[in-house]
Amino acid sequence: MKIINKKALHNYHILEHLEAGIVLSGAEVKSIRAGRLDLGESHIRVLNGEAYLVNANISRYNQAADKEYDAQKSRKLLLHKTEIDSLIGKTSGKGTTLVPVSMYEKNNRFKVEVGLAKSKKEFDHRKSIKEKDHARRVEQELRGKE
Repeated sequence: MKIINKKALHNYHILEHLEAGIVLSGAEVKSIRAGRLDLGESHIRVLNGEAYLVNANISRYNQAADKEYDAQKSRKLLLHKTEIDSLIGKTSGKGTTLVPVSMYEKNNRFKVEVGLAKSKKEFDHRKSIKEKDHARRVEQELRGKE
């Protein structure tokens, strides 16, 4: 199962991709496996040499005993120190940011695909929509002729 952050792909040009582990509780893992994750408003912040996933909404698991669960708490990402230092250098003062592109399960562990992203301008949005429409029309014509 792979949960994709469509909002990030729409709003940003993804320049680089990086895979990171994430620290989750057992109830959060069960909730993600049930598909109750929203990465739409989330981003990644580096604080005190550690990377955190901020504003990712993992809904409360129904059978969990924790009644005071915070669905949007910051969750630590597992990266090597050299990777974090590299990300700090790439994001400092260059108009780039870190966004979660997707979350998926790999060998029974959840991974976050981190993207080094640059914001799209308004004309970039229009251009990408025009390209998608053109590709859809070409696909429909090819299907119609077969």
